[in-house]
Amino acid sequence: QNPELVYNSGLDYYNQGDWYRAQSLFEIVLPLYRGKEQAEELYYKYAYTHYNVDQFILSAHYFDQFSKTFYNSDKKEEARFMSAFSNYRLSPNYKLDQTYTLKAIEAFQDFTNTFPRSDRVQMCNDLIDEMREKLEDKAYYGSKLYYTTGYYESALSAFGNMLKDFPGSENAQEVRFLMVKSAYIQADNSIYDKKEDRFLETAKLYNEYKRKYETSKYDEELYEIFKETTKQLQKFKV
Repeated sequence: QNPELVYNSGLDYYNQGDWYRAQSLFEIVLPLYRGKEQAEELYYKYAYTHYNVDQFILSAHYFDQFSKTFYNSDKKEEARFMSAFSNYRLSPNYKLDQTYTLKAIEAFQDFTNTFPRSDRVQMCNDLIDEMREKLEDKAYYGSKLYYTTGYYESALSAFGNMLKDFPGSENAQEVRFLMVKSAYIQADNSIYDKKEDRFLETAKLYNEYKRKYETSKYDEELYEIFKETTKQLQKFKV
């Protein structure tokens, strides 16, 4: 086959929006044009054929490869953005695995560090915020699931990690309340040898909560927990 004819046919299909046919023809001639003048445009458009048919894993890879192979290209910035944006398009509902969300956040952060004056920086920051909210939702609902299913030790650990990762969460107050409650229920249902330490942990979490929130809608229930915790701890005093 005539490489130039295949290449030009691929361009025609690309310009018509026939991404699959363009992609098939570009694949045939890509190795033949390596190192030639047309290679940059060919690889750039090949990456876009994957993006335009929702093959985001491949488009993320090929845009990334383009930016590394053609590092002096005036399309390098766009390719780096599109690689990150492809991972963003792979980012699923918060209930699912967030591997691509984390990849997209990292790629957008890398982009803003590399191209701080780019017009795309604001969009990157907005998308990072959106994805961090998704990660926060996953942490929050995952932690609550431990609590509602009675896995209080796991709930305490997950709630604590959530507060470390998302200290400004709008759910922080509820999370701290549920930590007190989880600690109390766990202590109350523990074997004798573990009760004292766990009630002490409950009292510690209660005091941390009260230092942070002077008054709240949970005060009545918290007071009952504190009262019962104090009563239980009295039993361990000699």
